[in-house]
Amino acid sequence: MRITEDIRYVGVNDHDIDLFEGQYIVPNGMAYNSYVILDEKIAVMDAVDQHFGEEWLKKVEQVLAGRQPDYLVVHHMEPDHSANVALFLETYPKARVVASARAFPMMKMYFGREYEDRRIIVKEGDALPLGKHTLHFVLAPMVHWPEVMMSWDEKDKVLFSADAFGKFGALDVEEEWACEARRYYIGIVGKYGAQVQQVLKKAAALEINTICALHGPVLQQPLDEYFRLYDLWSSYGVETEGVAIAYTSVYGHTRDAALLLAKKLEEKGVKAALSDLARDDMAEAVEDAFRYGKLVLATTTYNGDIFPFMRTFIHHLTERGFQNRKVAFIENGSWAPQAARIMKGMLENSKNLTFAENTVKIMAALNEQSLQQIDLLAEELAE
Repeated sequence: MRITEDIRYVGVNDHDIDLFEGQYIVPNGMAYNSYVILDEKIAVMDAVDQHFGEEWLKKVEQVLAGRQPDYLVVHHMEPDHSANVALFLETYPKARVVASARAFPMMKMYFGREYEDRRIIVKEGDALPLGKHTLHFVLAPMVHWPEVMMSWDEKDKVLFSADAFGKFGALDVEEEWACEARRYYIGIVGKYGAQVQQVLKKAAALEINTICALHGPVLQQPLDEYFRLYDLWSSYGVETEGVAIAYTSVYGHTRDAALLLAKKLEEKGVKAALSDLARDDMAEAVEDAFRYGKLVLATTTYNGDIFPFMRTFIHHLTERGFQNRKVAFIENGSWAPQAARIMKGMLENSKNLTFAENTVKIMAALNEQSLQQIDLLAEELAE
C-alpha cells in the first residue's frame, strides 16, 4: 500500500487471534502496522507480532526492491510490535536500530542484548535526516508504556503515533473507526489520560496530514474528529448524553429492575445502554461507562460482598481513572442488602463523581416500593 510517494505500508492482518492482550475480544482480528520510508536512507518503522515475521520480512523485501535498510525505528517495545526486531537485525546486519533510551533495556529483556554497537538513542526533539525526509522525535512515555515515542516526518507531515489513534480490527475488514477505537483506547490507554493530554499538546504544534498508528487504518485529512475524540477520551469527558446500565443478576430479579429502568428512561427520551456483565463483552460495558454521562450499577449482595462480575467491572473503571460522572445504584439482597454501600465504597477514591439521591432497594423481587423507587430514579436520571 502506498501512503505517500515515499512511504509504504508493510503491516500484516491477524485473523487467527481470539483475544488481544489475552483479554479483548477481536471478532474482526487485528492489524500490526509497519511502514517503510524510501529516501537516500531508508527507515523501516516498527516490526510486527512474532507469528508474522516471515510474511512481514517478505513485504519489506519487496518494497526495498534490492536496496538495504539503514534504520529500524522502534516506537514501542510491546511484543506485538517488537517481537521481530532481533530477526530484522539479523536479516539486515548493517541496519541500525533507533529508539528511546528506555527501549534498549527492554530489548535486553526480550532478546538478550541492547545492541550497543548498532543503536541510536533519541530524545525529545532529536531529528534523523533521511534525505528529503527528516524524522523528528516526540517522547510519549506511558502512552501506554514508558519507552514509547512518536515520530513526525517533516516532508509529508506524517505522524507515526505508536499505539495512539489505534483500534481493534484487521485492515481488510471495513468498519467505522470510532467504535473500536474507543474500546481500544479505554481498555488499553484509558488509565493514562494525563499523559495522552501532554502528547496532544505536542501534536498541536505540528502540521499533520496523516496519522500512521501501529494498529488500525492510516488516518488522512480531515483529522479534526480523531483529535477531538482523543482529547475528549483522555480528559474523561462525556461523549454521548445518556445512561449506561451495567447489571448482574442471579435469578432474574435484578435484571428485571435494570430492564424496567432502561424502558422508563427510553420513554422519557433518554438513551439507555444495557450490559449484562456476566454475558456481554466486559470491555464494551467499560466503554459505555466512559462514553455516557451517567452510570447505573445494579447487582446483588453475594457472600457478604457483591456479585463477582460487578466487582471486576468496578475495578476496571477505577483502574482507568473513572471520573466526571453521575452514578446510581440498584441493590438486591434478600435478607441483608449491602451491595449499594459496597459499590459506593469501591468508587470513593474516584474523582468528581456525583451519586444519585435515589437508590433502588430490592428485597428478593420487585414490589410496589421498589417499583416506585425505579420511577423516582428514572425521573432523576432524565433531568
